[in-house]
Amino acid sequence: MFKAKNLSPQKLAGFTALIISAVIALGSLIADGRWQVMLTAFILTFLVSYYLYLYTLQNFIYRKIKLIYKFIYQTKASKREEFFNKNILPLKTIDEVSEDVEKWASQKKEELDILRRNEEFRKEFLLNLSHELKTPIFAVQGYIHTLLDGAIEDPNVNKVFLKNATKNIDRLCHLLDDLDEISKLESGEMTINKESFVIQEMIKDVFDTLSLKANTKGIKFNIKKGCEAPVVVQADKEKVRQVMMNLVDNSIKYGKADGHTIASVYNMDDKQVLIEISDDGIGIAEEHLPRVFERFYRTDRARSRDIGGTGLGLAIVKHIIEAHKQTINVRSKPEIGSTFGFTLDTGRE
Repeated sequence: MFKAKNLSPQKLAGFTALIISAVIALGSLIADGRWQVMLTAFILTFLVSYYLYLYTLQNFIYRKIKLIYKFIYQTKASKREEFFNKNILPLKTIDEVSEDVEKWASQKKEELDILRRNEEFRKEFLLNLSHELKTPIFAVQGYIHTLLDGAIEDPNVNKVFLKNATKNIDRLCHLLDDLDEISKLESGEMTINKESFVIQEMIKDVFDTLSLKANTKGIKFNIKKGCEAPVVVQADKEKVRQVMMNLVDNSIKYGKADGHTIASVYNMDDKQVLIEISDDGIGIAEEHLPRVFERFYRTDRARSRDIGGTGLGLAIVKHIIEAHKQTINVRSKPEIGSTFGFTLDTGRE
């Protein structure tokens, strides 16, 4: 079906000129009767009408459209854009221009949605950071003021208060160190120095390091049967150790008394290995799973703060794994336990 709105300016000008010239040519034939006069009138009218309408369309209507494009892109036109404005834009149909505007509007809507989400995340982050800082600062303040008010003279409490103040100062130091590290990871300042090593040896080393802490809760460490065969990975050894320490430490913190922490290593293909740390602890509710790697996000704030930690551990873990261009995931169910898994390269082509 013929739709004039889908025509380009040239076609629209030609169609309009054709109608006008046909009408005038028919009028001249009726008035004069000579076909030569009719043909001359048709040609002259067509040419004049065509160029007049084309000029009007390109220099009036498309001047307005050009303003729309300037508003959309909001930048001073480069040579390439000037070429587009002079040669490509006049060839566009109104529908194509409308489609471009709709795409721009959709893009802006997505950008606004992202900005709103980022603003909400920023507010939540600042609120959580403020709370994380206030807790140890107020604790230290309370202990010191109590000591200054006379408790320093009491040998039964002065050392206890000083030790508690020191613990909170250490917590502040850990928090600042973690903030500094995550800032470097997010900005790309921290380099990844890859080397080859056996992942099971690192797992055993981490188990040995945290064995005393695990023994206080009766938690036993194991490498899953069938996963004992040495698997070589290529990654930043110290960064991966930090990941393993954090995941195993969490399995102790949130594990049940006399429970188990099990490490598994799977060859996904010749290029990637999947490492998993599983526990049979308190688990995580499904609605919290998408956010566990966010900074300061806690599934149970009261219990998490009693257990300790800065609330940045899993965020750092995620950034380290992503800095290796790998992925990390979590599976969990309340009262059943949690499994954190991440991939590493084998270094084989």
